[in-house]
Amino acid sequence: MALRHAHRDKPHAHRSNVREHLLVLTSPEAVIFDNDGLLLDTEEAWTRAEQKLFAGLGREFMMEHKRTLIGSSRTLAAVKLEAILERPGEGESLMDELHELVMEEALQGVAPRPGALQLLSRLTDAGVALAVASNSEREFLERTLAGAGLLHGGPFAAVVSANDIEHPKPAPDIYLEACARLGVESSNAAVLEDSPIGVASAAAAGMFVIGVPYFAGTVIAGASLLADSLADHAVARALGLPSTGV
Repeated sequence: MALRHAHRDKPHAHRSNVREHLLVLTSPEAVIFDNDGLLLDTEEAWTRAEQKLFAGLGREFMMEHKRTLIGSSRTLAAVKLEAILERPGEGESLMDELHELVMEEALQGVAPRPGALQLLSRLTDAGVALAVASNSEREFLERTLAGAGLLHGGPFAAVVSANDIEHPKPAPDIYLEACARLGVESSNAAVLEDSPIGVASAAAAGMFVIGVPYFAGTVIAGASLLADSLADHAVARALGLPSTGV
C-alpha cells in the first residue's frame, strides 16, 4: 500500500464539494464501511423512530437533536437522551423503546446511499477485501443489510457490530476488530465514515479515513479526505480505483 501527501482544496468543483488533505491512499488492502448514514440511509428510519419516541413523551424531535445523536453508541445515546428529554436514570429504557421503534421502521426497507452500490461493485472487482463496522446493535445491522441484499452472499467478508467489541466508537476497537477479521493491518486499510464519532474511531485505529458527512458540507476534523458523496471521483481515486472516464 502506498501513501502520498496532498494538500488540495476544491470548494468549487463542478460536481461536488471535495476537500482533500493530509494523505491520499493509493492501494488499500481492505476498505471498511460504516453502515448508518454512510452505506445505507438508515438515518431516515432512525429519524422516524426518534420522532415517535419524542412525540410519545410530548416532545418534538428537532434537527439539533439529530446532529447530537448521529453516530452515537447505545450507551452514549442513552446518556444524551436522558439529558435532552430531561429523564435522568431512564436512558436504558428509552433506548429499549427506541430500538423497538427503529426495528419496526427498518422493515420498510432502507435504501443505499448515493454511489454506495457502485463503489462496492468496483472495489469487489478490484479484489479489495470489504467489511462493515457499525455502532448499531447486530440485530438492526443485520436486518438493514439483509433488506438491502448485502448480508447473505453479499460483498462483505466481515460484519462487526457494537455487540462484538467492548468499547464502541469513538474508541478504535471496532475498526481494529474488523481489520483482524480481514487479516490486514489497520495501516493498510481505509475507512468510510459519515460522523465525527466514526471518523475519530478510525483515526484512533491509525487508519486512512474518508469522511462523507450525512449532512453534506459538514467539516469533520481528523478525516484524511472529505467528500459529499460516495460517488465523488476523489473517493475512488483515494481508494486506488481507476478513473471511469466520466
